[in-house]
Amino acid sequence: MNMPLNIDALDEARDDEAGELSATATTAVCRREEILPTAAELAASLPISVATERQILRHRDAIRRVLRGDDPRTLIVIGPCSIHDEVAALEYAAKLSALARSVSDRFLIVMRAYLEKPRTTVGWKGLLYDPERTGAGNLAEGLVRSRRLLLNLAESGLPLATEALSPFAMDYLGDLISWTAIGARTTESQVHRELVSGLPMPVGFKNGTDGGVSVAINAMKSAAHSHHHMGVSRHGAPAMITTAGNPDTHLVLRGGRGITNYDADSVGRAIDALSSAGVSSAIMVDCSHDNACKEAERQLDIAREVMAQKAEGNTCIRGLMLESFLQPGRQNDGADLTYGCSITDPCIGWAQTEALIRSL
Repeated sequence: MNMPLNIDALDEARDDEAGELSATATTAVCRREEILPTAAELAASLPISVATERQILRHRDAIRRVLRGDDPRTLIVIGPCSIHDEVAALEYAAKLSALARSVSDRFLIVMRAYLEKPRTTVGWKGLLYDPERTGAGNLAEGLVRSRRLLLNLAESGLPLATEALSPFAMDYLGDLISWTAIGARTTESQVHRELVSGLPMPVGFKNGTDGGVSVAINAMKSAAHSHHHMGVSRHGAPAMITTAGNPDTHLVLRGGRGITNYDADSVGRAIDALSSAGVSSAIMVDCSHDNACKEAERQLDIAREVMAQKAEGNTCIRGLMLESFLQPGRQNDGADLTYGCSITDPCIGWAQTEALIRSL
């Protein structure tokens, strides 16, 4: 038998529950929301010129040709670990642009313009999120400064590279990027695989943090297919995004957990795994990170060894990645910073960079 509802009792129960929730809310950690401009609004305030847009399309096509083996040059993605000083980044770009022109018969040089810094735990998350590095965060300012910086860097004539950490950030900045990386921590992420399937530029998936390549191979397969996923339109409305699939993905070997994978045997095994999986066998070797055991100067020997493998006939090696800035090493963030020196991962300095590229 159904019992009649006691409306008064239900009301009392709701009041008690509301009181408990109110009491809990006073001690719980609450989130704060700040409205940001939409991607369309930011692009309208800091538009890309027709000439720059055409330049980026040419750069993307040139990178595709190298990765597909249609262009025998070697792709070199090089620059600061994460940009914290826009002035120093522009000075670096001017030097790199001149070097790139002088070696353009052998190398296609792309500048790292990394604006997000992935973290294992906590720390400064990059110019995009905290441009003044106060710890308070200011995405509204970070979006403006990041887009303005990319526009200024593009004027140097260089193709630009970044790491896609937040999927939403690519809506704001992706039109200025010619090559994108998906980091070791996010290669396994379904959200990032769906993102890549809709990106208009070549993308490198890094091997997993354990040094294995299977995660990256699965990511390449997934990103090559069409997806339907939740997202936000350029005008800020929730939307179902339908992607066509990205045919221009490749593997980036970066080592992992004390394991290096730039030697000839490791590169050969990676190529065999890629071929067996039926995906692109193009290889880029990240000379930094776990391959260098966090020692920046080891990048020099790694780059030379990998290029020697290519000279000996390994045609699947298509690119190198290096962390480089105006000054060598790294420094802790603070009030009295050395100009042109990284505050995240250690880098080789400009003198080492130029000497290395010319020696290769």
